[in-house]
This record gives sequence, structure tokens and C-alpha cells, in this order.
Amino acid sequence: MENKNLEIATFAGGCFWCTEAVFNRVEGVEQVISGYTGGQIKNPAYREITTGRTGHAEGIQLHYNPEVISYVELLEIFFATHDPTTLNRQGHDIGTQYRSAIFYASETQKNQAEAFIAHLDGEQVFNSEIVTEVTPLDAFYTAGKEHQAFYERNTDASYCQFVIHPKIKKLATFYSDKLKTIKK
Repeated sequence: MENKNLEIATFAGGCFWCTEAVFNRVEGVEQVISGYTGGQIKNPAYREITTGRTGHAEGIQLHYNPEVISYVELLEIFFATHDPTTLNRQGHDIGTQYRSAIFYASETQKNQAEAFIAHLDGEQVFNSEIVTEVTPLDAFYTAGKEHQAFYERNTDASYCQFVIHPKIKKLATFYSDKLKTIKK
């Protein structure tokens, strides 16, 4: 990363392909990496993660410019583009590896995430209580190359069409002011 003023945010919102595709489109987000965090073993492989036995969540780590987009704005997009009320599940993806989680890198991120969740619950934004865990960031392991920029490379795949595309459409509908400008 060239800009030393970038900060990191680490989220798990189900399949990392979905979350990565959403945040790749957000202005101020310079890089999004799909990977695994929150588990018990070092350097897990995708085949191990899919069993749900390692304790890791499929997540993303993004590098963002806080002068362009704030951590709270990232939280807003995160909560708007997945279901934070289903325990260990996003749609047909079931297991602890698909849990909703925020892995904070600082006490400020922790406090902002907890306050944001309390606000959403207090305002009853969702029909059920939010089950998103807020956990300190430990190790983040980058997933294999085949998992990076998955949506961009596989837009015609049925999973991308039926699961990821609606999330991107929702992002474009409700957060058009936060989208990267397409350079021609």
C-alpha cells in the first residue's frame, strides 16, 4: 500500500466472495482481501474452513482511506448488505464459517461497532436482534488466489448472479454516493 494513511477493517458477513464484491466498489476502499480469521489453527486451507471445524470465519480485510470513508460508514454498508440476525448463516451458506462478525483492530473500532449495533437494535432496524460478534482481530490469513476478485472473474456463474449480484444492486441503490467512479 502506497498511502501510509490507510487503515484496516475486517468483516465477516457470510461468503467472502459476496462481501469482497460489495466493498471493492466503495470509494475510499483501496484494497479488499478475502481470507479467514477468528479460528484456532494457523494457516488454514479453504478445504479445512468449509468443514466449520477450525473456528475461522470467511472474511475480508479491507484497506481504506479514512479521509474518504469513515469506519462507521463502512459499518453501515456492512450491515446493509448482509443479514446480521441469522446465527452462523447467510442464505443457503450454513456453518460457523459464515457467521456475521466484526474483527476490530483498535478500541475505537470496537466502541464504534458496539455503539452501531446498539443503535440498530434500539431503532429495531431489523426484525430480529443482531447476532454479529465483535471480536479482537488476531491473525488474518489470505485465501488462495482463486478466491480473490471472484465476482469480477465469474460474473456469469449462477452463485454470482443469484447471491452476489443482488447485494451489489442494493449497494448501488442505497449507496450510490459511496461508489467508485468508473474510469473510461
